[in-house]
Amino acid sequence: MSQFNRRQFLAGAGAATFMGGAGALSSLVSSQAYAADPSGYKALVCVFLFGGMDHGDTVLPYDMESYNKLAGLRQGLFSAYGVGSGTSSRDRDNLLALNPVNSTSFGGRQFALPGELAPLHSLFEQGELSIVGGLGPLVAPTTRSAMDANSVVVPERLFSHNDQQSTWMALGVEGARLGWGGRFVDAALQGGAVGDPTFSAISTDSSSVFLFGEATRPFRAAGGDPIGLDAVEKRWLLGGNSRYNEVRQRLLQHFSQGNSTSSNTFERDFLAARAGGVLTGYEYRAARLGAAPLATEFPGGRLGGQLKTVAETISVRSMLAANRQVFFVGMGGFDTHNNQAGDLPGLHNELAGGLSAFRDAMVELGVWDDVTLFTMSDFGRTLNDNGDGTDHGWAGHHFVMGGGVRGQHIYGDIASPDPDSEAYTSSRPRLIPSVSVEQYAASLGGWFGLDQGAIQSTLPNLANFSGADLDLFATA
Repeated sequence: MSQFNRRQFLAGAGAATFMGGAGALSSLVSSQAYAADPSGYKALVCVFLFGGMDHGDTVLPYDMESYNKLAGLRQGLFSAYGVGSGTSSRDRDNLLALNPVNSTSFGGRQFALPGELAPLHSLFEQGELSIVGGLGPLVAPTTRSAMDANSVVVPERLFSHNDQQSTWMALGVEGARLGWGGRFVDAALQGGAVGDPTFSAISTDSSSVFLFGEATRPFRAAGGDPIGLDAVEKRWLLGGNSRYNEVRQRLLQHFSQGNSTSSNTFERDFLAARAGGVLTGYEYRAARLGAAPLATEFPGGRLGGQLKTVAETISVRSMLAANRQVFFVGMGGFDTHNNQAGDLPGLHNELAGGLSAFRDAMVELGVWDDVTLFTMSDFGRTLNDNGDGTDHGWAGHHFVMGGGVRGQHIYGDIASPDPDSEAYTSSRPRLIPSVSVEQYAASLGGWFGLDQGAIQSTLPNLANFSGADLDLFATA
């Protein structure tokens, strides 16, 4: 099965009734047509940091006044890091100062990354990565005073892992059905920019709502060599003799056919879904196995493996007939209630190594200008510590990188570590977002080629914010 064409197989196997993936569901999309720029290739890669990454221990204050304020609020955590020893990664002298081109926007405040994020610091300084500060879910612009006066609606179930993961991905608490990544693919499909939609929404992590649209269903891409049906691929199950080859082919044909004649609706749908999974899996497998290996080396670990899979999938985009793709990558471990000084540096190291290798692979493939990678997380964490870690917060700071990104910028705001300011909630100082998830998504959607009608339809609260486009990209 080194060569496999799903469309030829459908015809040869008599499975013309199979309705696979996003294309089968196109009748479910709203009848309203949206415009999309169909030219070239573009991919969005979401890296979701499960658990809630501590933004205050990722983008640290660097001017002396702000650094000392944070140290006073996080005495236990700074002590756990051994700050003051001269060798601590959180000693101010060992931080990596950022030099944003828009530094005058911050009134003399300065910022830095810890040494474990050195590869991302380099990408920032060379103009290929930017930071979006104070990013989080909002219904409308919000301040501490407005919250205390109950004069503003805030997102539901703040500080809950499952609900806030869903809110970032689907703009609603757990149970939301459609993610904005999947709906972006829907809109691109309606605008004629997708090509074959089968491989336009791809997850390398477990299934997430982010990639589900009305017409879009995610394809899950496994790392390593793509797998096929065991009975077909593992010759020892039936016997190694070539006389069993016909049996293998008949098994493949059997599992690749739906049944349009059954009176049982569930049976018909189940068989169609199974057939779709087999056929798309083999088409993806053939494309991946036929690709030239990448020269770029990815670090070991789960994140590196997933990003390598994304890179390898992008390398065969023409074989998959994919003009627009949205990927979902997951990395866990960021719920640092305790042992943050022991755990977060390793997570930062893994994150930076994976993202840096992914950038190198995109340059190798000649598509760095056509790919944008961005991070999201459940939430940021509290401004003060709990002695050994930090607790659930609200807004956080995130990375966006790509050849088209206006790099070396800090968008939004990185508030001063002052728990009495309007930037933080009254109890357990949690950073209130200054940039909404929907503004972030709108900026990414514009770069992806969607028109304003599609973007506004996907992001229901966007109209509540002025300046929906964050100007993240050199060209929209």
